[in-house]
Amino acid sequence: MGTVILEEMASNNLIDHHVDSYNDFIETRIQKILNDVGEVKPELPGGEDLVIKLGDVEIEPPIIKEADGSRTRVTPAEARMRDITYASSIKVTMTPIFEGRKQESETVEIGKIPVMVRSNICPTADMDRDELIENDEDPDDTGGYFIINGTEKVLVSMEEMANNRPIYQHDDDEQVCRINSESDGYVQRHQLKRKRGIVTINFANVKKMPVVVIMKALGLETDKEIVEAISDRYDGDIYLNLYDTEVATAEEAVDYIGRRSGINENRQERVMEILDQYLLPHLGQQPEAREAKARYLGRLVKNIIALGKDEIDEDDMDHYANKRLLLAGDLLEMQFRSVFLGKWGFVARMKYNFQKSAKRGRIPSLQSTVVSDTLSQQIMSAMATGNWVGGRTGVSQRLERGNRVKTLAHLRNVVSPLSSQRQHFEARELHPTHWGRLGPIKTPEGMNIGLRKHLALSASITGGLNEMERNVLREEIEELGVEHQ
Repeated sequence: MGTVILEEMASNNLIDHHVDSYNDFIETRIQKILNDVGEVKPELPGGEDLVIKLGDVEIEPPIIKEADGSRTRVTPAEARMRDITYASSIKVTMTPIFEGRKQESETVEIGKIPVMVRSNICPTADMDRDELIENDEDPDDTGGYFIINGTEKVLVSMEEMANNRPIYQHDDDEQVCRINSESDGYVQRHQLKRKRGIVTINFANVKKMPVVVIMKALGLETDKEIVEAISDRYDGDIYLNLYDTEVATAEEAVDYIGRRSGINENRQERVMEILDQYLLPHLGQQPEAREAKARYLGRLVKNIIALGKDEIDEDDMDHYANKRLLLAGDLLEMQFRSVFLGKWGFVARMKYNFQKSAKRGRIPSLQSTVVSDTLSQQIMSAMATGNWVGGRTGVSQRLERGNRVKTLAHLRNVVSPLSSQRQHFEARELHPTHWGRLGPIKTPEGMNIGLRKHLALSASITGGLNEMERNVLREEIEELGVEHQ
């Protein structure tokens, strides 16, 4: 009986969701991150104009550089045996444009990325059963994990609140609205809070800012416009918020936000940049989206006031319709984006190295300005320690190899971001929406009970829609007569 179950597990690969997510990260998301950056502009001491265009990404199969300088293909079995990391080089075509003249393009290695066993860039993905045995691989191995310094590591699925969906809840005598706004893989958390009638918002570095001030800075200057954006049913509550700040114009609102946020230099420009880039990015990150953001905030304020008056019910945070799972590709994308675009990340170091060389009177080659170890070391360090961007811990874990079932269970592990040190009674309880999705008894006892779960045997995970699929769905909905507001 047990053999039959294991064979069925192998034929219906239970970790395809991790492999598919990783393949999408390798094949589309890395290129998308570079396309979003577009170009790097180092500041040259002579004032010359230099732009480095970032082009196509190429990721080669796993190769190791030997002591004699030769480069040979490596397999998962060899990586385990030699205690090395199973990784591939990321190469990017870069084109310098100096004083408006396009220079010769150069292929630059920007770092290494760990390779998931059985993914599309893993040589074992195309091997049949006999070839796998010849290469010392288990032909029944599902893959879905990584090899870091010879140790097998799995990125466990992480529960997160669904993106771009407001969640309304009571918190003692306060009302709270939480929304994770996501755009092209970048997620910005927002929290609106209504306390003693005053509604404030937290996002990025903006803390406890009155929402009506944000709406005025976005272009809704008059009290009438703000009342219409929220609801004339709650004009008394809205006027309480308007009179609490005494901000009359958009210019005064921007100055108010800047002073409260500690912005002293270029206050107007920097405040508007924060509102464009970090406030509800899923609605757009250009100035044209400001009115849409203001009116969206109005709908959030309307609902949070209605919640305080018991006119609508609060949302159930533990309902699985309000949750999503971050898979291996999602987690690697978060880490890659952070390392690539961070304050002391790849792009910042590339600019610094280019400017430092240019001060010595020479224009260096692109490869010499790229410190590929910056990207490689920070990603590999996260994989080795499990400490991830956003303060997450335990994301990367040593793969359980006690027996086959334990291995499959570990690869289908689901972890809540909630701290095991706190009670979180409701979050730990079995919820009706877990039926068919999560195993009701497969959770540890003690502090982690209900926070560490496993997918049910019948559960599969579907990926999100890409932009093209969203457009097709939007067109079909509009053809049915649904109007976009």
